[in-house]
Amino acid sequence: MSSTPLRLAVIIGSVREGRFAPAVASWFVEQAARHGEFEIDLIDLAEAELPLALPAVSPMLEPDPERPAGMVDLSRRLSAADAFVILTPDYNRSYPASLKAAIDWHFTQWDAKAIGFVGYSGASGGLLAIEHLRQVFNELNAHTVRNYVSFPRYYLLFDAEGKLREPEEPAAAAQAMLDQLHWWASALTAARAVPAA
Repeated sequence: MSSTPLRLAVIIGSVREGRFAPAVASWFVEQAARHGEFEIDLIDLAEAELPLALPAVSPMLEPDPERPAGMVDLSRRLSAADAFVILTPDYNRSYPASLKAAIDWHFTQWDAKAIGFVGYSGASGGLLAIEHLRQVFNELNAHTVRNYVSFPRYYLLFDAEGKLREPEEPAAAAQAMLDQLHWWASALTAARAVPAA
């Protein structure tokens, strides 16, 4: 284990009433803690102010636009992260509007950082949302790792207490993704420390 763990922000992308996301987040944070190479910050977008109306100037052109007071803590935590794992369901073949708002209100926070995904939904296991998110983060100059964790028909995979009925395969997938994420986050953190020519 490295002497200074990388900072991993685990982002709960769903804010809807009755969401299943906290159960998935609890499971994944446990996996990340077991991995041992990250300092983990669990970010719940339901706790942030995320207006869909964006500022007049794009965060891409103005990296630190004036943001709502209820978004200041989110912006700070995103800036502090070395890597991210996005937990997302898919709604109507894509990801939640809350997640797109959080992404679009920020720019430098994602730049040259590594991103992994945990998806869950009915049939697709969140893969449709993940594929859309890969395109978005590519535009923001972030690196999405190949491995991911997916829970198709999640309501059959978790019991009433939110525990996985058969945890071995998802745990192996999480560890493989975290290994990739750590490698890329380490490389990109070192690269960001080198002054631009």
